[in-house]
Amino acid sequence: MQPKISISIGKLKLKNPVMVASGTFGYAEEFQDLVDLKKLGAIVTKTITLKPRRGNLPPRTCETEQGMLNSIGLENPGLAVFIKEKLPVLKKTNVPIIVSIASESGSQEFIELARRLDRIKEIAAIELNISCPNIRVQSTEYRVQSKKPITKLISQDAQATHALVKAVRKATNKTIITKLSPNVADITEIAKAAECAGSDALSLINTVTGMSIDVKARKPKIAAVTAGLSGPAIRPIAVRMVWEVYQAVKIPIIGMGGIIDTQSALEFFIAGASAIAIGTANFINPRISVEIIEGLKKYLEKNKITSIDRLIGSLECII
Repeated sequence: MQPKISISIGKLKLKNPVMVASGTFGYAEEFQDLVDLKKLGAIVTKTITLKPRRGNLPPRTCETEQGMLNSIGLENPGLAVFIKEKLPVLKKTNVPIIVSIASESGSQEFIELARRLDRIKEIAAIELNISCPNIRVQSTEYRVQSKKPITKLISQDAQATHALVKAVRKATNKTIITKLSPNVADITEIAKAAECAGSDALSLINTVTGMSIDVKARKPKIAAVTAGLSGPAIRPIAVRMVWEVYQAVKIPIIGMGGIIDTQSALEFFIAGASAIAIGTANFINPRISVEIIEGLKKYLEKNKITSIDRLIGSLECII
């Protein structure tokens, strides 16, 4: 008897727990000739905003040791074009579609996006990208001396996270997944705020803020100077944060950050993730997600584990 690898996240039913992460798989059409899309557990789309965005100026990416930096700036065609041109291709995959959304103008844009997407039955869930390091919002907090507003991510403020998720929860009945940032002092505080506000699940982590310098030119390699670091270099951070959040909340966690093979995927499940999302590795091997699905089955069979559920959070600590 084959082990059970199907999972549930809110109302979302997945035949397996392996997704492709937002921003690394386009809108699926870019990969349809390279991988059997129907085998994926779910597809998380590139983040969309209400209006089209041109993104940041180039150069926007560069390789680093065991990873890459990117500052794309959420370039996307906007909601109307997404629905008209991108969604029809996604529908043909017969795989649950999770639409990632973001805002450049505050919470109202998130609400409007969620409200419009709620009407489309083929969309299985909505991911709230409140943690993209390339777009920042002004906080109501002020510096003590300068009195100037502090510019930060929504996901760096527990109150802002709670308020946004609560507002979006009122706008849609679809499964809500809140994507968290690692660039915080205590990620469990943000995770609990999202859970309390009605998020059905959490995805973590987004990229870690970093930068790289061309020492000959003495200039940053990324036009925006700082960018988001992804790839194997951040995996230990991601696994640690999944473990911390698993102990703090009761809703499912989708783990991501530097997953490149079955072994690294297993770390996330054992730490407490109910599902995983493959990101940077898609650029290296477009079939990596399908390979990991098969690898998980073999691991469960070899270790006589009847269900992926029995693996989740199975970490045994000495302390």
